[in-house]
Amino acid sequence: MRLALALQAAGREAVVINADSAQVYADLTVLSARPAEAEMQGVPHRLFGAWDGAQACSAAEWAEAAKVEIAAAHLADAVPILVGGTGLYLRTLLDGIAPIPAIDPAIRAEVRALPTPAAYAALQAEDPARAALLAPADSQRIARALEVIRSTGRTLSEWQQRLTGGIGTEVALAPLILLPDREATLARCDARFSAMLTDGAIDEVQALVARRLDPDLPVMRAIGVPEIAAHLVGTITLEEAEARGQLATRQYAKRQFTWLRNQSPADWVRIQPENVTLERNFASLLQN
Repeated sequence: MRLALALQAAGREAVVINADSAQVYADLTVLSARPAEAEMQGVPHRLFGAWDGAQACSAAEWAEAAKVEIAAAHLADAVPILVGGTGLYLRTLLDGIAPIPAIDPAIRAEVRALPTPAAYAALQAEDPARAALLAPADSQRIARALEVIRSTGRTLSEWQQRLTGGIGTEVALAPLILLPDREATLARCDARFSAMLTDGAIDEVQALVARRLDPDLPVMRAIGVPEIAAHLVGTITLEEAEARGQLATRQYAKRQFTWLRNQSPADWVRIQPENVTLERNFASLLQN
């Protein structure tokens, strides 16, 4: 918001575009920490709560929607500000997506029915290079890689070498990666999850559970949803749900730190939030 308001003060309009895979869902207001109307301070915000939880928002679908919003901002002579740390979303938007054909439903069902250890062993045999890149417990990515090679006859890496549709070379970028103090961030994760429990997260999950959605949908696997849902059916206590939700949040934050440090382009500026100077870090945007 500091950048958006600074742009307005400099005579340029701004549009904030969400790039967070949880904040896209209308059902996740509290648990995704989606900005409230007052926090938006009159600045247009796009793709926040834009998907119903019953519909999975893929990286490709988000990227297409983001392209539309970016083009609209440019047409209005406004600066699009993408915020959020879902690496796959941003990578798909900038680099493009592999044109993988639709997966055979029978193969998908067969792969998804495999226990994770069995799927990982199969991937080690059929695509050892991809298996070596994945953690043995990463069930989602293991299943994806296995279903791709079984359905198409090509490895996921082969398809990813044919990326199409990225806009990274077509737009001027002013990227900034914020890396706050790690220990302070993990402590904030705990405090934030506790605050969510008293600020409506339980009611939010209760409403989701009442919809009887497919448990494999992203909205049902979002951090906090499985933990609170387990409490609602009496499997665990509220204190246990809180502890598990805090742990899941910290684990996610650690993965984000790793991704931002190592997977983002090397020339993207990495900086602690307190060291950001808008006039220096976004000089190209603030100049009239």
